[in-house]
Amino acid sequence: MAGDEHDHNVDLVCEGGGVKGIGLAGAWSVLEQEGYKPQNVAGTSAGAITAALIAAGYSSAELREIIFGLDFRRFEDRGWENRIPGAGIPLSILIEEGVFKGDEFLEWMRGLLAAKNVHTFADLKTEWDDPKYRSRLQVIASDVSSRQLLVLPRDAQALGLDPDELEVAFAVRMSMSIPIFFRPVRVENKDTNHEHVIVDGGMLSNFPVWLFDSEGTPDWPTFGLLLVEPDPKVPITERIPEPERGPRGFKGLVALLSSMVHTMMEAHDRLYVEKAQFARTISIPTLGVGTTEFELPRERAESLYESGRQAAQKFLETWSFDAYISEFRSGKEHHRREEIGAELQAAVTRA
Repeated sequence: MAGDEHDHNVDLVCEGGGVKGIGLAGAWSVLEQEGYKPQNVAGTSAGAITAALIAAGYSSAELREIIFGLDFRRFEDRGWENRIPGAGIPLSILIEEGVFKGDEFLEWMRGLLAAKNVHTFADLKTEWDDPKYRSRLQVIASDVSSRQLLVLPRDAQALGLDPDELEVAFAVRMSMSIPIFFRPVRVENKDTNHEHVIVDGGMLSNFPVWLFDSEGTPDWPTFGLLLVEPDPKVPITERIPEPERGPRGFKGLVALLSSMVHTMMEAHDRLYVEKAQFARTISIPTLGVGTTEFELPRERAESLYESGRQAAQKFLETWSFDAYISEFRSGKEHHRREEIGAELQAAVTRA
């Protein structure tokens, strides 16, 4: 990068992927080690968790300590209906539209952010007037009731909420609401009396690397941390676990539905990533780790973290700002958000 006041500044975008998000922390540890300074960060689902903690000021060492000190099974908080023998899981899906409440996650996230004095998006405001950069953090969520992609906090008003007063942990909870697995977030819009049903942002954009795009030549680059195999030609279906490896019964059904949803999430942004030719994408092999593999052994978690580190190291070996400008940003702008809107409109028309 050029040796000016913006040297090693970077915008950072983290893909969603549940437990696979451990790889994001590994990649970020190398970027931090090499002196990169995040200016604007964004993410979806697990990527929103990582992005929020980075925006709040957590170092890569602190992130590693959080990850490897966490028992992911604590997020499997079940409701009353789960106490009914033989009918708990289907009742949870039928009544609450998700197996786990997500309350335990919300409290965990609140505690981590509060430790850095971050509560609402007002605590992450910048000096920029442009809504795109007004907050250091941008979180992607999917409003399925309004068929709308939400970029929070700037789209908070669509929910009848004040962007500055929106709680950061609550926005992240919206973004990580994996369909079937976690209950959706419901927000009553007092201005319109409309109840918004919000699920995992990956339903519409699991890898929002387009988020900080702008016309002209940027002062610094955007790096995207992508939790898929590095070759975009590898069919998505090749990464779905073989049926005999999955659990049976209702738990198996939930795992299957979750896998189908996340396969769709990944497919949504695949074409866009191919357009970008991976010019700004750090591709992190996920080593077969599942999105909701909450009982991941320590050894596999360490391997995934190291996979992220190796991916970032490999990326930086050949990356240069001049090549980045020439390859992608100079005079080129991909309007992914507009593409998503067109896709949704086409779906509504077909319906």
